[in-house]
Amino acid sequence: MKIVQKNLSQLAKLKTDMFGKDFLLTWEKTDAEIRALALVAETLSELHRAKKSLRVFDAGLAISIFRDNSTRTRFSFASAANALGLGLSDLDEQKSQIAHGEMVRETANMISFMAEVIGIRDDMFLGEGNTYMREVAAAVQEGFDQGVLHQRPTLVNLQCDIDHPTQSMADLVALKTHFGSLEALRGKKIAMSWAYSPSYGKPLSVPQGIIALMTRFGMDVTLAHPEGYGLIPEVVALARHNAKKSGGEFAVASSMEDAFRGADVVYPKSWAPFSVMQRRTPLLRQGDRDGLKALEQECLANNAKFKNWECDEAKMKLTRGGKALYMHCLPADISGVSCAQGEVAASVFERYRLATYREASFKPFVIAAMILMARVKNYPAALRRLVKA
Repeated sequence: MKIVQKNLSQLAKLKTDMFGKDFLLTWEKTDAEIRALALVAETLSELHRAKKSLRVFDAGLAISIFRDNSTRTRFSFASAANALGLGLSDLDEQKSQIAHGEMVRETANMISFMAEVIGIRDDMFLGEGNTYMREVAAAVQEGFDQGVLHQRPTLVNLQCDIDHPTQSMADLVALKTHFGSLEALRGKKIAMSWAYSPSYGKPLSVPQGIIALMTRFGMDVTLAHPEGYGLIPEVVALARHNAKKSGGEFAVASSMEDAFRGADVVYPKSWAPFSVMQRRTPLLRQGDRDGLKALEQECLANNAKFKNWECDEAKMKLTRGGKALYMHCLPADISGVSCAQGEVAASVFERYRLATYREASFKPFVIAAMILMARVKNYPAALRRLVKA
């Protein structure tokens, strides 16, 4: 409980304005709000470890909308909602009137009559996911303003085409725990590297979330990828800006070896090139299966040129002391285990397997913190009540 008391003391010094606000992109939140969120998530985790109740709601609904497959984020959202005292309902679009042409503005209001929070994952269409979330946000705002809804539910981004804030925040809390504090991250090198995968179409949101967030804490962030595998240019520019502002560094490397050299943390993760995701979106909209299949074959052939982009033992030896922390959002493509050849060697993954599980374990508490800080105005007081209960 010493950690809890220390965190509560630090929270009292931070000025935040998250009440009634959606959480759609980490870069829409201030540094103080990001720090506060990390402290609240860590506090909720420690209270849960101490077997204390996290219940702050007597009733209310948490609604999830998953337009892509999910394990960790789906169950983390459900766990967070349940722990806080909310009921959970998952909107299955195939079983709703959406299949009959119901519009977004109508659906958003119909599911929100007693809702506290709506969590959305929509990461398949570049230029669509975050836009859809904001369309839902505008719809519930109108419903509240016009008196249809008694309250406006908060929206939480459970992964979109631009950012994956629950993942990057969980990663930040994991790094804070590993190195001892957020201040200790200053000057630490993290390699956010593309890695080979025998599949295509993986979203850009994880690497973009990492480079946009970690550059805010004075880290030395190196983004590595083969030629043609770049991210959204605006997010890369944001990372450069953040590094300059925080006193950190941001660089782009053309080899995994260069990125790993002297790194304290490595994050090898496959993603589809920005240009490919741009081509993929209209094909998905049109339902052009032949076009999608041709694009997939083209991309898989291109991926195969870079099979040496694997996090193996030789590359890990290039890191600081050969003992950099390996991170991954999971599931990882593990060579010889989940695929013939993939993102990471089996020996490397197995050595850090439990560490990746701990990394993921912060996600339900990050989501719970996002909900708590948006729905309870005096959330520090609510945390103190949980401690005393």
